[in-house]
Amino acid sequence: MANDTPVALITGAARRIGKAITETLHQRGMNVVIHYRHSDEDANQLAAALNQVRADSARTLQADLDEPDAVRALAADALAQWQRLDVLVNNASSFYATPIAQANDEDWTRLMHSNLRAPLLLTQALAPALGEQRGSIVNLIDVYAQKPLFEHSLYCMAKAALASLTISSARELGPNVRVNGVAPGPIMWPEPTSPEQGQMNQQDIVAATALKRTGEPSDIANAVTWLALDAPFVTGQVVAVDGGRSLSFSGG
Repeated sequence: MANDTPVALITGAARRIGKAITETLHQRGMNVVIHYRHSDEDANQLAAALNQVRADSARTLQADLDEPDAVRALAADALAQWQRLDVLVNNASSFYATPIAQANDEDWTRLMHSNLRAPLLLTQALAPALGEQRGSIVNLIDVYAQKPLFEHSLYCMAKAALASLTISSARELGPNVRVNGVAPGPIMWPEPTSPEQGQMNQQDIVAATALKRTGEPSDIANAVTWLALDAPFVTGQVVAVDGGRSLSFSGG
C-alpha cells in the first residue's frame, strides 16, 4: 500500500539538536526515522512520545556510522519503514580535540567516518528514493569548517569536506534532489561528562557573536526544516546559524 505521508531520516536523532530537528519535522506532518548509536533509551522515549501525538509516525533504527556496511544497512532499513524517503538529515557527529602531533588512526576513523563518510554513503544509497519524491538533504556542518578550531584539525577537516560534499552533490543530484547545509555556531556545549570536550572558553565564544548569546536547538531545527521543506529554489547553500559568530571569528 502506498504511503502518502512524507518521511524523514535523521541521524543522531535521539538527543540534543538531533532531537529538536526530529520533533520539528514531525510537527510539520512528517513520519520520522530516528537513528541512534548508543542512546537507545532516549531514542525509544522520543519515538513513544511522537507516536502518542500521531500513531505509527516514528520508528527507531540503531547503527554504528563508523562501519560502512552498517551505514548501508541503515539506508535500506530506513527506506523499508514506509517505502519512501523525502528528507535526509545528516546530523550525527563526533567531536573532540586532535592536536596534530597526537592524532592517530583511531581518531581519523571516528571523526572522518561519522562526519563525512556516513553522509556520503547515505547520500549515495538514498539519492534514488529522494529523487522519486523530489526530496532534499540537509547536512549539519559547522562554522569551524571555514575557520578551524584550535587543535581540532581532523574534525574541522571532516566538516570542511562535508561542506564540499554538500555543494558537489547539489550539482550532481539536481534537479530532483536539493542539497543544503546548516553550520551551527554556539548552540549547545558538550556535556560535562562527555568525552567530546574542547570548548572551554565558552564566555569568549559567546562574546565574539554579534548577538552576544548562545542559540537554541530550535534555531538549528527551524533552519533545517526551512531548507528541507520550505525553500524549493535553494540548493548548494551552507547557512550559518551562529548569532553572527562568523562575522568576527577569532578561531578560539
